[in-house]
Amino acid sequence: MTMSYDVAAEIQRLKKEKNAVVLAHYYEDGDIQDVADYVGDSFFLAKKGQEVKEQVILLAGVVFMAESVKIMNPTKTVLVPELEATCSLVKGAPYDKYLAWRQQHRDGIAVTYINSSAEVKSISDVIITSSNAAQIVETIPKDRKILFGPDQHLGRWLSKKLNREMEFWNGSCEVHVLFNANRLAAVIRENPDALILAHPECDDSVLAYANIIGSTQHLLDSVSSQPHKKFIVATETGIFHQMQKRRPDATFIQAPVVDEGCKCNDCPYMKMNNMEKIKRALETLKPEVNLPEALRLEAKVSLDRMMDITSGKPVQWPTEFRL
Repeated sequence: MTMSYDVAAEIQRLKKEKNAVVLAHYYEDGDIQDVADYVGDSFFLAKKGQEVKEQVILLAGVVFMAESVKIMNPTKTVLVPELEATCSLVKGAPYDKYLAWRQQHRDGIAVTYINSSAEVKSISDVIITSSNAAQIVETIPKDRKILFGPDQHLGRWLSKKLNREMEFWNGSCEVHVLFNANRLAAVIRENPDALILAHPECDDSVLAYANIIGSTQHLLDSVSSQPHKKFIVATETGIFHQMQKRRPDATFIQAPVVDEGCKCNDCPYMKMNNMEKIKRALETLKPEVNLPEALRLEAKVSLDRMMDITSGKPVQWPTEFRL
């Protein structure tokens, strides 16, 4: 406990010394969330990364999040605690294959989840997060084909919700797809007074049991607004830290995964980060996230559309994909 306190105090000192700010995702461990200046979901972190005044931005999450900050705020030094902290969705949507998919549907509008590489963003028409996906898709003309990637489960949920046909990239989050519907049904029977919360990256069979489906931020807000004293939660375990802060009177139950003995509902990439790595990154200003300027500008187009739509600004959609 003393060591953890000392590391936290050193991080606070380094933030002042280096003119740095720490942004952390809800899926990080609680000690990282507590030392961060801002904690949120991927949409919040992308927006906040644009706005902060400090010269150094450390993103405690996964690397694609830091890339998004660098794309939108290129003059800042953007750090990550661990360069190997990638994402199964990023790994499952390599640029060359995503490009080939796009080229097969040149008349389609490519709606790409923010959980994607900068290269994939550069060949997308608009980026979405689970927080703003519905708002963005509803601005797309009804006569235009929609290509949705790389998370097929988020896409299928959105397609049903909005009654819009889509072509799906065959990708999924390795954490959310492991929640098991049969075991969840048993937990619900044991806790009939619980409210079931689920992230739309879960399989349809799991979402069928959910009372509330939404982004990480929406699930957290639901804990604050709902009167229930018990919640069953189908998303990554890091969110429990903030949920418990908001509702210390409530009980939170992790939705079960296929293998009863594994901690598969922990994102292995998020959990690569720790307090020591954050301290070291602030001391050395490494690892730093940088992108070639041409790639940054190409990727910025799709992120700009996301920001414009969510700000209520009109956008123009390209008539076809030209690469």
